[in-house]
Amino acid sequence: MPVSTPPTDHTAPVPTIVVVGHGMVGQRFLEALADRGLTSTAGTARVVVLCEEPRAAYDRVQLTSYFAGRTPDELSLAEPDFMDRHGFELRLGDPAESVDCEARTVTARSGQTFAYDTLVLATGSYPFVPPVPGKDAAGCFVYRTIEDLLAIEEYARTATTGAVVGGGLLGLEAAGALKGLGLDTHVVEFAPRLMPVQVDEGGGAALLRTIESMGLTVHTGVGTQEVTAGEDGAVTGMALSDGSSLATDLVVFSAGVRPRDQLARDCGLAVGPRGGIIVDEECRTSDPVVFAIGECALAADGRVYGLVAPGYEMAQTAAEVIAGRTAAFTGADLSTKLKLLGVDVASFGDAHGTAEGCLDVVYADSRTGVYKKLVIGRDGTLLGGVLVGDAEQYGTLRPMTGTVLPVAPEQLVLPAGAGGPVTLGPSALPDDAVICSCHNVTKGSICEHTTLPEVKRCTKAGTGCGSCVKVIGQLLPQSQDKGLCGCFSHTRSELYEIVRTLGIASYAELLDSHGRETARGGDGCEICKPTVGSIIASLAPALGASGYVLDGEQAALQDTNDHFLANLQRNGSYSIVPRIPGGEITPEKLIVIGEVARDFGLYTKITGGQRIDMFGARVDQLPLIWTRLVDAGFESGHAYGKSLRTVKSCVGRTWCRYGVQDSVRMAIDLELRYRGLRSPHKLKSAVSGCARECAEARGKDFGIIATAGGWNLYVGGNGGAEPRHADLLAQDLSDAELVRLIDRFLMFYIRTADRLERTSTWLDRIEGGLDHVRDVVVHDSLGLCEELERMMADHVAGYRDEWAETINDPERLRRFVTFVNAPDAPDPSVKFVPERDQVKPDLEILAGPVLAVRTLEGTSSR
Repeated sequence: MPVSTPPTDHTAPVPTIVVVGHGMVGQRFLEALADRGLTSTAGTARVVVLCEEPRAAYDRVQLTSYFAGRTPDELSLAEPDFMDRHGFELRLGDPAESVDCEARTVTARSGQTFAYDTLVLATGSYPFVPPVPGKDAAGCFVYRTIEDLLAIEEYARTATTGAVVGGGLLGLEAAGALKGLGLDTHVVEFAPRLMPVQVDEGGGAALLRTIESMGLTVHTGVGTQEVTAGEDGAVTGMALSDGSSLATDLVVFSAGVRPRDQLARDCGLAVGPRGGIIVDEECRTSDPVVFAIGECALAADGRVYGLVAPGYEMAQTAAEVIAGRTAAFTGADLSTKLKLLGVDVASFGDAHGTAEGCLDVVYADSRTGVYKKLVIGRDGTLLGGVLVGDAEQYGTLRPMTGTVLPVAPEQLVLPAGAGGPVTLGPSALPDDAVICSCHNVTKGSICEHTTLPEVKRCTKAGTGCGSCVKVIGQLLPQSQDKGLCGCFSHTRSELYEIVRTLGIASYAELLDSHGRETARGGDGCEICKPTVGSIIASLAPALGASGYVLDGEQAALQDTNDHFLANLQRNGSYSIVPRIPGGEITPEKLIVIGEVARDFGLYTKITGGQRIDMFGARVDQLPLIWTRLVDAGFESGHAYGKSLRTVKSCVGRTWCRYGVQDSVRMAIDLELRYRGLRSPHKLKSAVSGCARECAEARGKDFGIIATAGGWNLYVGGNGGAEPRHADLLAQDLSDAELVRLIDRFLMFYIRTADRLERTSTWLDRIEGGLDHVRDVVVHDSLGLCEELERMMADHVAGYRDEWAETINDPERLRRFVTFVNAPDAPDPSVKFVPERDQVKPDLEILAGPVLAVRTLEGTSSR
């Protein structure tokens, strides 16, 4: 059924363009036609698109993100009204079956025949499945379309082990998907290393060590001889070329692709000896009115390109030629940057150093899984490179390929403290440097715009693989736009006022009503989503919204730790920090913490905030641990959120002979009052019972020091990399006065601070500084104090413990599983080894010799 079937009768004859295939390249071709005015609505062309799949073009580059929660609709590349807006006739599930070049007609599967003036073949490629016995057994899949992923997901529900045949780009993506589905995962690669096309031996070794540390098993240098099946015809294992066997009940073939050129062969078009529809520099086939673009085409340079960027260039070229202009496709950049299983991998230019006389500059650290190689010509020209584990500089290095580097190459690969690193900013690039290789967009073109959404809309840069987005952001004006991000022109404090005043409790509503025009109707970004989520959470009582941050739309707005109400640690486990107000705890509660840590095998540590942190919990164990703690009277310590962490205290006058006030009682009262308060950044506090300042109150966002006449309140302090002593806001306060001023101070800070701005930075930035803040919160110069106090009272009255709210709701508990399809299966990659009578993460990083760095002169250094 077509997505769009506009009227086909025209007042004057117009040429008909038939497009066979609607993948990423096919969609890009349609966009290029629209950009050049070749549309039905413009009366310049009739465009018919025959699509084999049941859905319109979607982002195959991000295919694996389906397993991370993205829906097929979210992967779609075409705007909902794109086809109707331009009058394109898209026929879904109705592929071309035959072409008659003499009659210039295409017959679709439905039996309908379409006459054409121009035919564009964008049939793409098909997965290569090695011709091994058993390849068609139940449980064997390819990894190419959304339908493939749906089938794999369904079959994996009853599987325990999966194997991927092929260790290239897509193979490792598939392996990551199987691991995410809860399967013990194996990768079988015939070449001696992973990603043999993109990375060299050193890069492959670094990638191998890192991937194996994640719990995957890799078999390199072996091929698949046979897929074995049981009596029911389902996969039971694999026989490998080295004589070994592998037990598995699911196999994914990802051993490369082949051009889909059968349609061209059948109608007599010229194809290459190893496949691919032969085209010239204009992307014309042996029939001058038939074009071929993308992975189905054998380009004029004799290469079949399997990446999306060259396909986009071919689409642009064909559209330009069809529009009567001059264009040529003579070859493309094969640079690649992606994140495989969480590991940054990039290659660019002559990555394997094939140029005569070239030299390698190499840095490798097997302990951290980092490998960097730059290939340098004898004259100092950057020819290419490989980056594994740390591809931070890819966006700048790739456009500089072919130029002499402005600094010694070894400075670009060495870590800090060993002669590097030197960061080359995008300002060092010439205007003709290609920043976005997917859409061939130069620095000069990007610099003509002012915001990221505008760049994406006008140039499409950043809409492909996404590896150039960071560099694009660095190229855009930094000081003229004070907006929160590319989605909002308002600052955080302005958005706070909009939400508060208009009562907007939905991120989508806020974006559509107050976002930048170019961002409305979109998905937002990683900057504004958690920021708005925090604003809505802090205003929840006033908005009548749920204060539970994982309810509804709020769940999608949260930062990593908030997603599971716990702190994510480096090996994928989580830490739990129950609240211990004021640092006071009974022996019975200490025993409970000890028993919980013992029973779940957790590492325990006393924190600097007078609490006990328990490390090493799997995500599926979190509710079980919380239940034990909540039953004992504990609640969430909010160590994971941008909110109040702790209120430390000394023992005060109750025990200490120097104490002048009851600091423990005050600390407990304050912590229980402000617990769960969402803010622009974390909040820390302390109460000292005398001027000896044992609780270090002046290093906190708000600190209290006891005096003979009451309490002194200090604000804007913090420790960390840039410590700052807090400033005295008011002195000799009674209990009630102290609480009232803290209420006002905190709500004024939440109301006016920028995203991720600590109180110390905010106090230095805000106009008028401490004096202005004192005028507002002490002297009520703006008449806000009554409102600030009321908002804090609403927070106190509306507080609910997030742990208790979770464990008492079966629907909310559904989130806390490692694998959706196997909720009771633990994460096999979370492992520990003993240390000092406790445990520590087993990262399984194999320490090996560090390779030497070879300079241009051939000398070595370490």
